[in-house]
Amino acid sequence: MSVLLVDDDVDFCQVLARTLRRRQLDVLLAHNGREALSHAADSCQRIILDLNLGGENGLNLLPALRNHFSDSRILVLTGYASIATAVESIKLGATQYLSKPASVDDILQAFEQAEPDPELPISSRPVSVRRLGWEYVQRILLENNGNVSATARALGMHRRTLQRMLAKHPPPVAQALSGRGGALQPLEAEDGN
Repeated sequence: MSVLLVDDDVDFCQVLARTLRRRQLDVLLAHNGREALSHAADSCQRIILDLNLGGENGLNLLPALRNHFSDSRILVLTGYASIATAVESIKLGATQYLSKPASVDDILQAFEQAEPDPELPISSRPVSVRRLGWEYVQRILLENNGNVSATARALGMHRRTLQRMLAKHPPPVAQALSGRGGALQPLEAEDGN
């Protein structure tokens, strides 16, 4: 089985490629969209795509990859995971979505999971700015290990403002930090938003 690994981080690519090769997989490397599409003649059954490709957005590359590699399973693997990008990735043709860091076992297991059902309706309504903002706040809070003061500094906001926001919609950071369920939660919709 062959895997096309598309990521601008050369060191990450080399380490992941070496590990995949130990699992008896053929690995092709690409560090940008042009290089990825140059492998169109190769038959790659699996594609691992990073969303942040230097100056390129992996989401923009997804339709072309889906077109050139129509029978391949595409896994989006990103360090900038959010619900919005996960939904958009699936809508654009990815079969799975994982956030970094992910183990090789996680990656291979994701490839083996069933593909999303194309008949299931996915809302075409764009994600609200409010929801994207909330996901960003949760991610920064998680990166700062739940430290409200450090998070407020990173966000450029007053600590008390952030505390009020968190009191109104508490994120599951304590659970994520303790390893009991690290998924970030979406902001509950209010008034249909």
